[in-house]
Amino acid sequence: MAPWPEVEKPETNNYIGDSSKQNQNMAGKEGENHKGNVSSLGNKGEIQPAFSTVALIDETRPEEEDPWALPELQDTGVKWSELDRKGKIIRVLYGIGKFIMLLGLLYMFVCSLDVLSSAFQLVGGKAAGDIFKDDSVLSNPVAGLVIGVLVTVMVQSSSTSSSIVVSMVSSTLLTVRAAIPIIMGANIGTSVTNTIVALMQAGDRNEFRRAFAGATIHDFFNWLAVFALLPIEVVSGYLYHLTNVIVESFHLESGEDAPELLKVITDPFTKLIIELDKSVINAIATNDESAKNKSLVKIWCVTETNVTLQNVTISPSENCTSPEFCWTEGNVTWTLKNITETKYISKCQHLFVNSDLPDLGIGLILLALSLLVLCSCLVMIVKLLNSVLKGQVASVIKKTINTDFPFPFTWLAGYLAMLAGAGMTFVVQSSSVFTSAITPLVGIGVISIERSYPLTLGANIGTTTTAILAALASPGSTLKYSLQIALCHFFFNVSGIILFYPIPYTRLPIRMSKTLGNITAQYRWFAIFYLLLCFFLLPLFVFGLSLAGWAVLLGVCLPLFALFIAVVVINVMQKRRPHSLPEKLQNWDFLPLWMHSLEPWDNVIMSSLAFCGKHCCGFCKCCKVNAEQEGAKDKQLKTTEVYENTMAMADEERGGRRAPAVACVDKTGTNNTAL
Repeated sequence: MAPWPEVEKPETNNYIGDSSKQNQNMAGKEGENHKGNVSSLGNKGEIQPAFSTVALIDETRPEEEDPWALPELQDTGVKWSELDRKGKIIRVLYGIGKFIMLLGLLYMFVCSLDVLSSAFQLVGGKAAGDIFKDDSVLSNPVAGLVIGVLVTVMVQSSSTSSSIVVSMVSSTLLTVRAAIPIIMGANIGTSVTNTIVALMQAGDRNEFRRAFAGATIHDFFNWLAVFALLPIEVVSGYLYHLTNVIVESFHLESGEDAPELLKVITDPFTKLIIELDKSVINAIATNDESAKNKSLVKIWCVTETNVTLQNVTISPSENCTSPEFCWTEGNVTWTLKNITETKYISKCQHLFVNSDLPDLGIGLILLALSLLVLCSCLVMIVKLLNSVLKGQVASVIKKTINTDFPFPFTWLAGYLAMLAGAGMTFVVQSSSVFTSAITPLVGIGVISIERSYPLTLGANIGTTTTAILAALASPGSTLKYSLQIALCHFFFNVSGIILFYPIPYTRLPIRMSKTLGNITAQYRWFAIFYLLLCFFLLPLFVFGLSLAGWAVLLGVCLPLFALFIAVVVINVMQKRRPHSLPEKLQNWDFLPLWMHSLEPWDNVIMSSLAFCGKHCCGFCKCCKVNAEQEGAKDKQLKTTEVYENTMAMADEERGGRRAPAVACVDKTGTNNTAL
């Protein structure tokens, strides 16, 4: 492509109006132009039509911005120094009002997460308890892993799934060593919440890119840690032996309950909506048949249990509690027994205390309402943060969070961020709440992806310290097992951090999440596909294979895993050292397009959505508005271009009118990665 020549007087044209003279001069200078003597034309003000259009378009094309660069939130309002006294007072009052509104929205956001967890337990809690009943499956570490993922996704709480595991271990239905893969799976399942939260920022392409990458960085760390540490644990049992030594070396006694800092604030509101009896799930998991017909909805909140010694009749074949306390009257044998009676004092005050709806119906209602409140709060929080974090305030916050210490202490900032994440998670007592809260901040550009990584790792540590405190408050019968399982969870996360954080080259979750963020920003439907694949379809597939036995599981999964590793290695070599590969493997063009590009899938999905919208929900109106906006943008761009043929613009406009708008989503290219 020839460069655009520098012209001293671009407004003059020596050949306008005399085309024959132009042709003669062009023919005379043809040889010079082929030798690249373009600079001489610049001095004469003569521009060749063959070079003008391409060069002008190439020169005027704007440079592509880094999509991962943090945006500058410009303050478009009046400066503080330019305000009078009244204006300053009004701005201060507005700022206080926004801060109070932000706190209220955060409160509703956390409460909606709590209600969402309750809704998932109502919908799938009993099914989760049934999953834990098959002891033969739980002895398979891979099956235990995916069961931990599925159960935690179904109940939306890693603490609930951990408490089920503790109940089973204390009931001798499960060994501690078999429970460790389930805890690893629970660590993966708890990261689904902030991934769902990231979907709410799909309106803006770059915000969605950053938010989804910031959310899935948690997923990738958990999956990579499991892939690396589960085989080591199966072979050596290092987590089991390490925690067993720690537990056995201390004389443990049951202590006070762990402090519930956030629950004190949120429980008064959430208990007005729903209260659950979580012991029902534990009873189902421990093979208590009577619990199957019980409802998870808590009816009586204040009860009193009395144990009294009463006269009861027994069958003659039944042994007496003591011969001296048995007597016979006719054909009836009497004895003294301790009878436990529960006295119901007062009912709960939540909305569904007198409802006749089944658990599934209540769960679906709460699921819809909690998701609606969650999405609304998140959208308003993002809007409010965008209005507050502008100008000097935004720059100060971003510098405080994202700036590293000067050399040689640059490494220290990440570990301090890790401690901050652990401390904040300990305060809110939920890693899901903390990571879901920082996801919008990553999306709007206040926190960078590189800084959100140590914050997320700190959240993983913080949630395990909360579990350790809760374990120390357990009754004496379950104290040892609950503490050992909590310590397994803690050391598993610490081992993952040692593998994937200290050396910058090993911070694979950052690169992987950025790659996924680029894909989902281009094809937004891929985010939902990723969510379904990683947290539902893949665990269900592996769980189904594990029911058939080890032979089937290994026979199917090992070839698929080997193929996946081969594709990843070839992709990396295609980018880094393509010449080391055979010529055919230097790209994926030998495969059908649908196997190495998401573009054909995108066309099918967008066409289906457009067809559905046109006939079902008025989606075509959105497409029409977006098509008109895109057409207006194209017209503005075309006015700056120079065409060799004066009819080119008209032809292109006519061709643009004939092209149908099939979707509301912009397309920026194809993804040339093998699926």
